[in-house]
Amino acid sequence: MPRATGPRHGCRLLGLALAAAVGLAGCKRDGGRAAEAAQEQPPVALAPENVAVVSSRRLQSGPEVAGTLHARRTATLRAEVGGAVAEVRVDAGERVKSGQLLARIDASALQDAVRAAHSAVTSAQNALRVAESGARRAHTLAREGAMAEQDAERADAQLEAARAQVEDAKARLAAAEQQAGKTAVRAPFAGVVSERSVSSGDVVASGAALYTVIDPSRLQFEGSVPAASVGALVPGAPVDFSVTGFGGRRFDGHIERVNPAVDPSTGQVRVYVDVPNADGRLLAGLYAQGRVASQASEALSAPATAVDATSTPPTVMKVQDGKVQKVAVEIALRDDVAGAVGFRSGVKQGDVLVLGSARGALADGTPVRVVEDPRAQKSN
Repeated sequence: MPRATGPRHGCRLLGLALAAAVGLAGCKRDGGRAAEAAQEQPPVALAPENVAVVSSRRLQSGPEVAGTLHARRTATLRAEVGGAVAEVRVDAGERVKSGQLLARIDASALQDAVRAAHSAVTSAQNALRVAESGARRAHTLAREGAMAEQDAERADAQLEAARAQVEDAKARLAAAEQQAGKTAVRAPFAGVVSERSVSSGDVVASGAALYTVIDPSRLQFEGSVPAASVGALVPGAPVDFSVTGFGGRRFDGHIERVNPAVDPSTGQVRVYVDVPNADGRLLAGLYAQGRVASQASEALSAPATAVDATSTPPTVMKVQDGKVQKVAVEIALRDDVAGAVGFRSGVKQGDVLVLGSARGALADGTPVRVVEDPRAQKSN
């Protein structure tokens, strides 16, 4: 049986439509308030340590090198004669001049030998005079026929033997004096005593180590570089490095020579870096690490933590118009020692980039506020 469609039914449909219209209007109002709330979201505060300004600087890249500083010039002084150490004049750490007396070994026995050698020379010279007189007399008698010519020749032979004995005695005297002179231990060059191995009263044998003297004005950085980077190792290539105990201070040197063979156990190549040390601050034996600067250029740069290297291409989060914007960049150079990267494209001078964990926590378009503008800091 058909249902009635009178005035009462039409009113019911209109009420439903109005209710739907009112509900839809309410939803639109709620959505608008949500959008407005999203637009009114307070910006994320970025502290100065969370941002960096893109600026132009000189960057370098190349293989890392690590090793130890050694004195370029060193000498271990050893006893040339045995005996008791009579005196010690210099201690470790003291500066010395070339030829300065460092220690002396007791020379009593050697002086006795010198005196004996002097006596032998005197005796040989006396014997020579007697032989000369005898030879002259023999030749005179031979000419007068009072002596056989054979006896005169024998006198000449005795004279030659006497002359040889004089020369031998003089040589023995020179050797004795030379040995006596070896009791004085002197510095071979100007430098610093790095080690003293004896004390006054010690009895040492010939060849025993007494002192070690180094020249600290020039050091040598003996380091190792992976064999894969051997192409960058050329004599004259600049090397910048840091040294244990000097904080972030950087030092410079140049490759002097490269070992022609790779160490099979480590896969490393040995390099020898000449390091000027005129002020003497660097010390032999300190550990050093740095980088062979095989490539260098001036580029727009920022800390390496500003770059998301996991994306392809790499990206940065740039602060622009109060929001962060993800921007693709092209890296020209990485300076691992300085912890910076150089850009070929994607940023310009003065751009503010978000660093590290702050960069990873922000989505593209997030409102931000730099607590203290680093560009203002830089200008001050």
